[in-house]
Amino acid sequence: MLVHEPGELAAAVGAKPRRRGMRLGLAVVVAIAVAAAVMASRGDGGPQALGAGDINALVESRVTKAVKDLQNQPARSALVYGAIAQSIVVIRTEKTGRDASGLGSGVIVADDGMILTSQHVIAGARSITVGFADGSESRAEVVNEDKSIDIAVLVPEQLPKVVVAAVLGGGERIGDEAYAVGHPLGFAGSLTAGVISGLDRKIPRKDGAGDLEGLIQFDAAVNPGSSGGPLLNRNGQVIGIVTALANPSKDGLFIGLAFAVPIGAAGGTAGAPAK
Repeated sequence: MLVHEPGELAAAVGAKPRRRGMRLGLAVVVAIAVAAAVMASRGDGGPQALGAGDINALVESRVTKAVKDLQNQPARSALVYGAIAQSIVVIRTEKTGRDASGLGSGVIVADDGMILTSQHVIAGARSITVGFADGSESRAEVVNEDKSIDIAVLVPEQLPKVVVAAVLGGGERIGDEAYAVGHPLGFAGSLTAGVISGLDRKIPRKDGAGDLEGLIQFDAAVNPGSSGGPLLNRNGQVIGIVTALANPSKDGLFIGLAFAVPIGAAGGTAGAPAK
């Protein structure tokens, strides 16, 4: 298996509607509507008999309104993106050698502007520039890095006017919804959706320097440009840092296998408590 660790990974996949939740919602509305019909049959003058047609009409009107309300609610993926959008950063590096510049992703994890990203995104960089959600940019420096888990911590020289730190999560399970946000192929702020496919995975590093272990495997699409970006749960909490994709070909493009460092390990590099 050829494992690619892009300094950059992600692409868009829509989240499927949660039909079970809609069915439960409609069931509740029907029950409320029936109860309302029964209450409406009682007035100051005593009980008033309502025919089956009256009750059916009332239930139908309540159900119709409930369906419209549910259809107007934002998708879960939209709520996830809204929760993380202000915390995402673009990381641009200047290096020496054949690859003179690089692009990656990162996420603000503290109120002082501390940024988590993948170590291979900034490895060998002569200079690092981070771009914030409000359009402002700043030079940044590496304050900690751990190549063994492919995690680096950056601190910008200047903060944006408003710093929004992401909320960290944990307790992920196989089958849970998973969302990746990053800048695949330079398309900034892209969201992809999928599920957690496996836990505690081990993959060989592309540079041959041992293995990366304890990884989260997921199937939300990632491509060059998304490395260092957050992997999120359905509540918009960061559960990992995107680190690699696996591809048996030499194309270096996503085929359904992507990996992230769990936030418990990644956050430890930044001094965060274990999750």
